[in-house]
Amino acid sequence: MQYRSIIRILGLLIAIFSISMVPPAFVAYGYKDGAGVPFILSFVLCLVIGFLIWYPNRRFKAELKVRDGFLIVVLFWIALGAVGAIPFMLASNPHLSLASAMFEAFSGLTTTGATVLTGIEFLPKAILYYRQQLQWLGGMGIIVLAVAILPMLGVGGMQLYRAETPGPVKDNKMTPRIADTAKHLWYIYLALTLACALAFYLAGMSWFDAICHAFSTVAIGGFSTYDASIGHFQSPIINAICVIFLLLSAINFPLHFAAIRGKSVSTYFRDPEFKAFLFIQFALIFVCFAVLLHTNVYSNSADALNHAAFQAVSISTTAGFATDGFAAWPLFLPILLIFSSFIGGCAGSTGGGLKVVRVVLLFLQGTRELNRLIHPRAVYSIKLGRRAVADRIVEAVWGFFAAYALVFVVIMLLLLLTGLDNITAFTATAACLNNLGPGLGEVAANFGSIPDVSKWILIIAMVFGRLEVFTLLVLFTPAFWKD
Repeated sequence: MQYRSIIRILGLLIAIFSISMVPPAFVAYGYKDGAGVPFILSFVLCLVIGFLIWYPNRRFKAELKVRDGFLIVVLFWIALGAVGAIPFMLASNPHLSLASAMFEAFSGLTTTGATVLTGIEFLPKAILYYRQQLQWLGGMGIIVLAVAILPMLGVGGMQLYRAETPGPVKDNKMTPRIADTAKHLWYIYLALTLACALAFYLAGMSWFDAICHAFSTVAIGGFSTYDASIGHFQSPIINAICVIFLLLSAINFPLHFAAIRGKSVSTYFRDPEFKAFLFIQFALIFVCFAVLLHTNVYSNSADALNHAAFQAVSISTTAGFATDGFAAWPLFLPILLIFSSFIGGCAGSTGGGLKVVRVVLLFLQGTRELNRLIHPRAVYSIKLGRRAVADRIVEAVWGFFAAYALVFVVIMLLLLLTGLDNITAFTATAACLNNLGPGLGEVAANFGSIPDVSKWILIIAMVFGRLEVFTLLVLFTPAFWKD
């Protein structure tokens, strides 16, 4: 294990992250909201911390192994979450405790979207912008950005990319060089963000709200500049725009690249994961619409369809935006939608959850086992589209599912131990492990009222979810630390 090289890289990454404190300082200056000083101090502190970590290890440059990549990724997310909380701790409004500041920072960076804040619209604009920016940076994965930058600093990125990029098949690269891959991902990500911001602005948002909500929409984060979330605007057009960009952001980004390069929309419809994703979304929208119409929650079918489509897509893609208090809907729907967040977005997207392709493979494997019970001697292969899937991949998906379930159970039991009730503990675990955001019970509105120890446990859940369990879990195996 190249410990000194790892520490050197970590210092570089923290120093680079300090740049993210500059835009909120400019926002504070532009709006004269008095919140610029915490960001200037945070910039200096991050820069100093990064330099102090990097300088003693600056001469240690070694080839990274896969194990080194896993360790860097985990340390990176923990370190960035910690330094990302500094502005929240230094700010006078909001005045947050250490646990709450860490919770808010990790929730933003992991694109979870759970918040401890209330009266959000009355906070300084710089704080509001910073929360949204955290989600935007975390959405694609800051590691992917670092992969494009670090080669210029003498640090290769392949091991980092393999450790952090979501999906069951991580070695498929869109372009031969990993830095080019990261750059292409960011071009698509940036283009979606700009298009989303412009659409929000044309639909009636201010430029500030449009940019902030574009950040959290494309990142599938869920933070808003208002307590009422997207519901503040009371605009079906804005709701529809949000739904469209959530769906686009929940699709596999390499698939976007393939469609753009091939100049053909048919590329999407040849992808089995994309077709399964669309089927799940339309099924959820239909069920929500039918139940809301049947129970007369809304006065007319147009309102019912508007809220059904928005909430179904928002929760199932793990964004967590709201147009209405979905916790007040017939209990069947909130529970259904929270369970749908376990599926999440496609692999290689900014969504959380298990990922659609894994759920499809689990379903196909279950079907194969049923067929084997009927025809024990028959040979069945699992296919995604026309391609046969190797048994090694299916086994890995089952292992991932088992690890995900185990982590979920452990975190939920720990939350119950802190005094949370059943519904709150279950939905809070789902909200943070799936990087979803909203829950039910005590965490239906926000997470501010739960004990600090519960917040620390949920921070761990967010990191597990963002790093897709295995990347973090592998550090707890004795074999990882043996040479």
